[in-house]
Amino acid sequence: MARFAVWVPELFILGVVLGPIVLFAVLVRRRTKRFGYASAAAYLRAAPRSDAEKRDAADLALKGLVSCVLGLLFPPIVLVGLVPLFYGGRKLVYASMGLGLVDDADHPDE
Repeated sequence: MARFAVWVPELFILGVVLGPIVLFAVLVRRRTKRFGYASAAAYLRAAPRSDAEKRDAADLALKGLVSCVLGLLFPPIVLVGLVPLFYGGRKLVYASMGLGLVDDADHPDE
């Protein structure tokens, strides 16, 4: 029993760091299917095209912000929270600039 007690802090820290990463991956995969994107990377790169996607981007940014604030209590969570904060914030900026109205596939890079 004493051997297991030595591993408890490490397992807790591993769960605190890996838990949010796995949760973020599951949430992105679910959103990818819901909005009809080919991959998670395509979803994260795309500008929001509908009001539902804009709400989803705001939700993603706020979840990242909450994770960063939680990082004040548990410092490793700050690094995990930066990922959804970045992608959600970027999507919100794209939406505020009106970039979701133009599909990137129709306009190749010049």
